[in-house]
Amino acid sequence: MVKKRRLRLIADMARKVRAYRELKSRPRDSQKYALDYETMKRPHTGKMLPVLAWPDVRKESRLFSLLAGMRLFGMGRLFTRKSWLEDHTEPSYWQITKVKVDYTAENMDHGRAWGILTLKGKPGSEVKELDKVMYHDWRLVPKHMEQQLKDFEPLPEPPVRYVPYPPLIRAMLLAQHKKAFGSMVAEEPVLPLRRDVLLNKDYFRKREQETQRTEGTPV
Repeated sequence: MVKKRRLRLIADMARKVRAYRELKSRPRDSQKYALDYETMKRPHTGKMLPVLAWPDVRKESRLFSLLAGMRLFGMGRLFTRKSWLEDHTEPSYWQITKVKVDYTAENMDHGRAWGILTLKGKPGSEVKELDKVMYHDWRLVPKHMEQQLKDFEPLPEPPVRYVPYPPLIRAMLLAQHKKAFGSMVAEEPVLPLRRDVLLNKDYFRKREQETQRTEGTPV
């Protein structure tokens, strides 16, 4: 007969209370990402921001600093980042679909946001949570430029012409090159997917003649 298991109600309740206290004692984003703009340090952790980030911190804005001053917290508007404008020629932006504001923050400039990401002109299909909302490089896309970004059509991707060799063949090619030239190959060997020669009878006849000139004819 299986012994009936005793219920540890008090232990379970104590575990839930500890988990709830840990959850309540965690610092909010407004405390974790608070910044002293004179010393460029975060008071919660005492860490200083990288020196390269100081110009953006003084000139650019965080996402919720922009959302806090907008109607409906910027629902439906497009936001991009300075790093995207510098790195990509194609438009990259977020379209805000949902905002959860931290009302305990002093200026309501912290929280979480969700939206649809369009990266390098390719729109996404699902709603995702925005990351790096505390970075100081967010910019609001002007209203008169939104339709221009949405109508952008990315160029088709070029076809794949080369693929890497299988591991065993790659190792054999590298070993042959090292044995012949005494050094490793400078570029990674790749396998072309499309031949530039026509595989007909003349091609194989020429290959056979070249082989006979170098190796000779069989006796």
